Amino acid sequence: MTAQTIAERQGLGPKSQGMLAGAGINTITQLRRLGSVRAYAKVKATGANARLNLLWALEGALTGLPWQVVAREHRLSLLLALEALNGDA
Repeated sequence: MTAQTIAERQGLGPKSQGMLAGAGINTITQLRRLGSVRAYAKVKATGANARLNLLWALEGALTGLPWQVVAREHRLSLLLALEALNGDA
């Protein structure tokens, strides 16, 4: 069985896919292992011009929620997790 590609996930368009590929994230399995916050941080570490909408879309790809719902209902927890990951807490 082959791993599901990022392109097969709703909400992750070509630009997002390119940024993820640049960070070495090409499959949903890789994204699941990292989680949305670590995947977003990995993309940012490449120097990509990633916005927070990418974080919302990554979480949406993992949970099946539209990115707009993620941004509205999970924004704070994701931002706190990102801050903790970056050591800013």
